[in-house]
Amino acid sequence: MSTSGAPALTPATTAGLRQSDRPKSRNLRVLASLWQFVRPYRLQVALTAAALLIAAGTVLALGKGLRMLVDEGFASGNAQLLDKAVLVLLGVVVILALSTYARFFLVTWIGERVVADVRRAVFDRVVTLSPAYYEINRTGEILSRLTTDTTILQVVVGSSVSVALRNVLLFVGGLGLLVVTSPKLTGLVLLVVPLVILPIVFFGRRVRRLSKESQDRIADLGAYVDESLNAIRTVQAFTHEPLDMQRFGARVELAFGTAVRRIRARAALTATVIVLAFGAIAAILWVGGHDVLSGRISAGELSAFVFYAVVVAGAVGSISEVIGDLQRAAGATERLFDLLHTDSDIEVSDTPTPLPQPARGAVSFERVVFHYPARPDWAALDGFSLEVAPGEKVALVGPSGAGKTTVMQLLLRFYDPQAGVVRFDGLDLRTLDPRDARRAIGLVPQEPVVFAADAWENIRYGRPEASDAEVLEAARAAHCLEFLEELPDGLNSFLGEKGVRLSGGQRQRLAIARAILRDPALLLLDEATSSLDAESERAVQEALETLMVGRTSIVIAHRLATVLKADRIVVVDRGRIVQTGTHGELIRDQDSLYARLAALQFDQAEALAAPGAAQDYRGVAAK
Repeated sequence: MSTSGAPALTPATTAGLRQSDRPKSRNLRVLASLWQFVRPYRLQVALTAAALLIAAGTVLALGKGLRMLVDEGFASGNAQLLDKAVLVLLGVVVILALSTYARFFLVTWIGERVVADVRRAVFDRVVTLSPAYYEINRTGEILSRLTTDTTILQVVVGSSVSVALRNVLLFVGGLGLLVVTSPKLTGLVLLVVPLVILPIVFFGRRVRRLSKESQDRIADLGAYVDESLNAIRTVQAFTHEPLDMQRFGARVELAFGTAVRRIRARAALTATVIVLAFGAIAAILWVGGHDVLSGRISAGELSAFVFYAVVVAGAVGSISEVIGDLQRAAGATERLFDLLHTDSDIEVSDTPTPLPQPARGAVSFERVVFHYPARPDWAALDGFSLEVAPGEKVALVGPSGAGKTTVMQLLLRFYDPQAGVVRFDGLDLRTLDPRDARRAIGLVPQEPVVFAADAWENIRYGRPEASDAEVLEAARAAHCLEFLEELPDGLNSFLGEKGVRLSGGQRQRLAIARAILRDPALLLLDEATSSLDAESERAVQEALETLMVGRTSIVIAHRLATVLKADRIVVVDRGRIVQTGTHGELIRDQDSLYARLAALQFDQAEALAAPGAAQDYRGVAAK
């Protein structure tokens, strides 16, 4: 089933990665939860119901017309009656065509509208979930729910439900007319009904299980493609394409095998129903034919009865097919409502404390303990305490994994600490609306994010209401205008997926321009100059120095130029503060962590040029 040489994949090997793998309901009642999205369109639903009733009624009226045509037209040899019967039949057909048009249009419109609303609701939910959610759930699967699962819903709401209701009406109405036409023959039909229902129940359960499994396999495909394409440069740099092709092929074959089993079950269900239903019609024709020959019923009555029997059998067959679609939709609906019912780990009070305006940018950590959800046994911060005064520039220094970036993550309230308190302007962050606090913060991450848009939109992302003049000023301050104006369409140029048309340093400067435009009270710089060459770094450093004037700044940096100009350097190791002071003060302790980091990471020439640090640094470097 998998490509030769590819790792064997089974549902068990991938199930552990999915949030949706909790037990699912085994019936179609979950579809009732879609009513909240259908409710706003009650008028369209009512018109659809009317069109359905008219369409079903006209189909059933055809049987009466057929009876009149046979008994009063053909049998009596009356040409006028035949003409009248044909005209009535044509009128019924016209009504059927118009009602079918109305039903199709309205049902399809409702399906498209409901799916559009579901997609918006799901997206609105997932963008508010905390980063903790994405540590344990794959982005590719969420994309699958927004695309594949909503497409399944569109088919069902915009088609299958209508077909199901129409056939239920035909079944009920046709069965009633069968009884009126010939109770004896109707009894024969009813004997077959249990034989038809049993395979629907048996195969239906299998179809439902395989439908959910098939959707999960498609989600696996989406997740793998998303991960591979997002890392396409790494994939190609390490010539990993053949192995990725094998692994993707294995997943494709797994999805195909699951789909084949689902299709086989649905086909068996449909075929069984058809054999039983139309076998019953053949038996009815045999019994009814003998009744006509003996004069117990007329030829028209038998014709009408056969017509109704075909309608009822066709309705049962269609319902058996639609049940498979409804079962797929039930699985898709559960997966989508899993997302809609997922709450963010970041709780927001119904009456949050307002943040004083303008914000001052004061920050404090009080004995903070924090564990990432993906690593609950490891403390990223352990008893961390720090106070930063408004306007102060603090540099965080320490080895990788020391907890520096975690400090920024907590300030942005991407996570809440398990113990201790993080305060902003003296207020517990947990009492504030996270959006209010984040509006007062500007972030320049180590890996700058550039969106697939032009420069105007990327810079204005920091403050959407900013004018063109303000955007240009921010770009100029971050030294972006030089390279942006050289693009084919200047600032209107499309920057490519993730900014591929820009170099790493240019993307970094664009992120700095975004922060400059935001004009925050608190500035967070996470290795903001790490991707720049010496010349670009000097230019951006000047822009950052201008930006940091009069505002609180917390800087994660390994480069000495940034550290030297900080008001205070805080050395972090294993989630704790181990040293604090200026560069000159910290480097005098030659056995300290800071001195070792300086010797390993900082440029010696710059260190030697540092006031009061030259002699001490020579001693550290000599070690």
